[in-house]
Amino acid sequence: MQSIRRFVQFTYSIYAVLLFVILMLVVFPFILIFSWVGKKRGGNLVYAACRSWAFLWYTFIFIRHKKIYASPHDEHKRYIFVANHTSYIDIPQLLRATRQPVRVLGRHDLAKVPVFGTIYKAAAILVDRSSRENRAKSLTSMKNVLDEGISIFIFPEGTFNESEEPLKHFYDGAFKLAIDTGVSIKPIIFPDTTRRLNHKSIFSFTPGICRSVYLEEIKPNTDSASGMAELKQTVFERMQTALLYYRKSS
Repeated sequence: MQSIRRFVQFTYSIYAVLLFVILMLVVFPFILIFSWVGKKRGGNLVYAACRSWAFLWYTFIFIRHKKIYASPHDEHKRYIFVANHTSYIDIPQLLRATRQPVRVLGRHDLAKVPVFGTIYKAAAILVDRSSRENRAKSLTSMKNVLDEGISIFIFPEGTFNESEEPLKHFYDGAFKLAIDTGVSIKPIIFPDTTRRLNHKSIFSFTPGICRSVYLEEIKPNTDSASGMAELKQTVFERMQTALLYYRKSS
């Protein structure tokens, strides 16, 4: 029985990966066209195409996305979204979760991946966290995006959380951006992505529900000298508590 289950999961995982690539190749020409439309309008069209790709992929691999509003959410307001990061499908998950115009802060090295890298560069603000100059440049880019009324999406852990803890250490970027601009942090948690695809193996795909839980927005205290540290700690604690709760309730 165990061997049959492993074979079925292996076959399903191959199917999911192949469909991922096929749908990406289908959307690729549209991404190239939209990239020439203009930075703001073209970027919004790129995200619309990517959202369609994520919707189709989830549909065909039998992953059902479910939004949960633990707190009311305004889809017409700009935010600095932050989410936990445990799986390769966190990117399609965030595309399924967000509806307002958004730009993702992403790792610069992923832009080197064939085809995916081209789409990634068109859709993300790239950052090399090992370079202070590059970090400063990406921060400026994010401020400019917020000035245009577009939200920012950041995984504050930076890379996959491979520990047994709900979250690992947060980088400062999202919280410095909030303090500098006065834009609220909007935490979202993905309690199921690691169940749908564990980072340890590409052959660990499973169908099922994948929830995005919207938590209460947190306004930065721009008048306090310790505002960034307090904001980061508050966001960390609320996300950790929510992850523990929703993972137990699945």
